Amino acid sequence: MGKKKKNEHDEHINESWLIPYADLLTLLLALFIVLFASSQIDQKKFQEIARAFSNAFAGGTGVLEFQSPVEPITPPAQDEEGRQQEKQPSPAVSEQEKEGLAQVKEKIDVYIRENKLGGKLQTSLTDEGLAITILDDILFDSGSAEVHMKDRRLAAEISTLLVMNPPRNIIISGHTDNVPIHNEKFASNWELSVMRAVNFMKVLLENKQLDPRYFSAKGYGEYKPIASNATAAGRMKNRRVEILILPRTELNHP
Repeated sequence: MGKKKKNEHDEHINESWLIPYADLLTLLLALFIVLFASSQIDQKKFQEIARAFSNAFAGGTGVLEFQSPVEPITPPAQDEEGRQQEKQPSPAVSEQEKEGLAQVKEKIDVYIRENKLGGKLQTSLTDEGLAITILDDILFDSGSAEVHMKDRRLAAEISTLLVMNPPRNIIISGHTDNVPIHNEKFASNWELSVMRAVNFMKVLLENKQLDPRYFSAKGYGEYKPIASNATAAGRMKNRRVEILILPRTELNHP
């Protein structure tokens, strides 16, 4: 009797494990796609992808249906030229305070008229406050930051006009023309303008009725001209000291 005939078909290998394996690979692929989508700052696209995979793997409702963990970012406002606008505080200035500054301006204008100083002192109301412009030719020698002795009386009289109750914050700023300066005291117009502002402020504060806590000084050099530097008359206008009286607001009043 011969050997038992070998079965024509070998036992079929159980391949049922391939189905969950394929499902696992699909889910891993979906997971990586979702992770990639969630890393992008686009909430709308993320939610669209989430809904698509939820419908595919969970019949329309599943673990992928949740809000994006990334908060949507609102693009900053831009001006007409496409430049981003910075949000600036907008301190409210009351009508009463505007009227108060107008009264201070009138008082100073009367002083200017009575002393025939129209060519040397000027006042203007701006969005920032009340500006008093003093051409520095009546305060300083060329290239110097020391206030003329003969003009200290003028500075003292101006200081009396700045006495207010309650006080307002006041900024003293120095400005120059664009003619370069380099001497043993000042290496640039910037330094000259700063020291002119500081020295003039010191003379003002000799008036003990003024509180130094409300005063500050700045120097702009030649970088904020009010006239052309191409002419002598324009350069003279640019060489100036300015007193800016700020309106009383919650932001600038201690």
